[in-house]
Order: sequence, then structure tokens, then C-alpha cells
Amino acid sequence: MTFERAVVTGGAGFLGSHVCAELLRRGTRVVCVDDFRTSTPRNVTPLFDDSRFELRVADVATLIDVTGQVDLVLHLACPASPVDYLRMPIDTMRSGAFGTWQALEYASGCGARIVVASTSEVYGDPLEHPQRETYWGNVNPVGPRSVYDEAKRFGEALTAAFHREHGTRAGIVRIFNTYGPRMRQHDGRMIPTFLRQALVGEPLTVHGTGDQTRSLCYVDDLVRGLLAMAESGHPGPINLGNPEEVTVLDVAERVIEVTGSRSGIRLVEPMVDDPRRRCPDITAAQRILSWWPEVSLREGLKEMVQAGRN
Repeated sequence: MTFERAVVTGGAGFLGSHVCAELLRRGTRVVCVDDFRTSTPRNVTPLFDDSRFELRVADVATLIDVTGQVDLVLHLACPASPVDYLRMPIDTMRSGAFGTWQALEYASGCGARIVVASTSEVYGDPLEHPQRETYWGNVNPVGPRSVYDEAKRFGEALTAAFHREHGTRAGIVRIFNTYGPRMRQHDGRMIPTFLRQALVGEPLTVHGTGDQTRSLCYVDDLVRGLLAMAESGHPGPINLGNPEEVTVLDVAERVIEVTGSRSGIRLVEPMVDDPRRRCPDITAAQRILSWWPEVSLREGLKEMVQAGRN
């Protein structure tokens, strides 16, 4: 299926910019909406030469002012890095809650399919492993991470309500840890932090003991999953992530290996409410979307290093 014209909120962010580029490659006209609070125009600068690409600088929590026919909305706008959502907790809740509301109102008004990006953080520090979409989560509602977790949980509830009450053609994806080129070096997430430290010879800082686990999906795989969800018409929620579970220490060691760095590893204080285990059950994605990740962690890390050196 080819969508004629799509609106991508948060389209200049790390994930959004890859989504915009792939939509253009597939022949879709793209309107990127972003206020650059946690992103940069540099991420979409290569797209400016394509006449099918439009950029609108706007706060999606206030208004999505895009006229003309649109048949797809991908709502990705929300601070996703701990550095960002701990620095601006209220703005994070505005984006996740009111931004989602605006996106749903807009999609309902123009009859577009909308895919709302939720997160594995809705599972909190999970008591079920691996996490299935039927699991309701274990979230601290007043902890420092709650501004992100609860905004996304509210966004899911709102999306489901629009679907039930207005018949909005909405779907929810729960995105697990994603990495790839265009992540900011200082955005606080694990892989860009490890790569930055390894490339300058600093010790890689691992929070806690390092035996906590993550499941890391390369951005190209994630974008395929998002667009498969858009084409499916399914309401979700559907997990999108890589079911290969690795410890944080193992990730640090792989980064050192791929970069050829002589850096060591330094253990630091654990993060508050940091999940001990994180791994998606992607049975639904495989069955409904015919989707599964294809890029190995080693291959993905090599791509990030190569992109950073170009």
C-alpha cells in the first residue's frame, strides 16, 4: 500500500527523520511537524531538495495546522530520552497527552489512518517476562520517569477511546529500545553514550551492576514495523522491538569491540526506577504484520560508527 500524503509529528527527531525518508522513498508526500525542542533541522536537511517534503515548525500539543488531503498520520512527537524528559517533565506530559489528543482530533477530522507511538516504558519494571501486549505493567506513577511512562499510558487510553467512540482508524505500537544514526551524542540513552565515550577513550559508564537487560532494535527494522502497522489497519497495541535480550555490560563490551576502543567500563549509581529486564514478545507483530527484526546488534553498531565518522 502507498499512502498519498502523510503527516509525521516529531518528524525531525531521530526516529521521525528516518520515517520521513522512508515514506519519501516509497512515493508518499510528507509533512514533517516539529518544534525542534529535542531535535534538529539537520536531521531532515537532506530531504529539503525533494519537492514532496514539507516542514512545519509547530508545537503539536497546541495545533496541527496542515491543510489538504492527508491519509496517514504518524504521531511520534514526545521527548524520549531520560535527559530530556527529566529536564522538562511538564512539557513531556503535554506532548504525550495533549499532543496525542491533537493528533487524534486531526486524524479523525480528515479520516486518516493514525499510528500512535507508545513505548515499552508502559510496562515499567515488568513482573512478566518477556512482555506481551496483554500485560498491564508495573509503573511507579509518581517517580521521576513517570512523566514519560504515564503520558504514554494516557496516550494509549485516549487512542483506544477515539477508536471506540469516533471510529478513528487508530493503531498503537509499543516501541522498545531503538538505536541508529542521528541519535544525539549527549541524549542520555545507552548506545549513543557508550559510542561517544568509546570513540574518545573514556570509560563506558554503566549504571548499577550492568546485569540488567535490554532488547535493542536497529532503526531501519523499526521503521519497517511502523509502516507495516500503518498499512495493516490493526488497532494494536503491538510490540515492536528485537527479542534478543542482552545485558547492559554485554552492550558496553560490544561497543568497545566494534569501535576498537581501549576504553574500560566504570560502574556508577543505578538510575531511579530503571527496569531490571526488558524484552518484547513479538508474536503479534510476526503474525499480524509479518514483521521481525533483521539487523544484528553488531551490524547496527557498525552502521552507527560508520555514519558518525562520515
